[in-house]
Amino acid sequence: MRIGTLFISALLLVSAAPGHASELFMPFRAVYKAQWDMGISFGGNAIGELKRKGDRWVSSLTAEALIAEVHEFSEFTIQDQSVQPQHYEYHRKVIGGNKNAVLQFNWNTGTVLNDVSKKPWTMNVAPGTQDNLSYQMQLRLDLAAGKDDLVYKVADGGKIKTYPFIKRGTETVTTAIGSFEAVKIQRDRGPDSKRETYIWFAPELDYIVIKLQQVEKSGKEYSLLIDKLEFMDP
Repeated sequence: MRIGTLFISALLLVSAAPGHASELFMPFRAVYKAQWDMGISFGGNAIGELKRKGDRWVSSLTAEALIAEVHEFSEFTIQDQSVQPQHYEYHRKVIGGNKNAVLQFNWNTGTVLNDVSKKPWTMNVAPGTQDNLSYQMQLRLDLAAGKDDLVYKVADGGKIKTYPFIKRGTETVTTAIGSFEAVKIQRDRGPDSKRETYIWFAPELDYIVIKLQQVEKSGKEYSLLIDKLEFMDP
């Protein structure tokens, strides 16, 4: 999971159980305090936003620090409680090298056009395949629906990857917007993996992401903790 995809977009509507998926989404702007370890340790802010664009939703994430900048966004629609990605972009500027990727989904042909570093190619995708932001939206919807089978197919890096998650109980998480009894989720990388990713969702806030921690094989760590949350008019 690259640096950009650590910053999971937060979504909120105060209701105990979801009706239609579209009812769970409302425009917002969330600010997370971020700590990165890229050989040296430094902090910054990550800003997640959700906006309406006609019949589509746009989820975006921007993270900036002194030596790095990441921006990504996903345009998606909602069909029968399922998130369906349409267009995804990822842009990273960091000392030592930049990266740009664009994915354009065509569900009529069951394909996705990948353009990484201006080298485009097309691959087949099965129904339900997500991008690196849209699967995070689907994960939140599935948790709100009480599902335990949290496995997602994701188009990433020119491949279809499988992202499984495991529920790890609940923990109290204290943030700048309050303390919450959160559901702890772990990315299942297998018993021998030295990489660890944990995400905390607040059921009290309809499973908003309030905290995230990741440890790489090298021992480098990345973390997020929600700091501010603002809602906008639909």
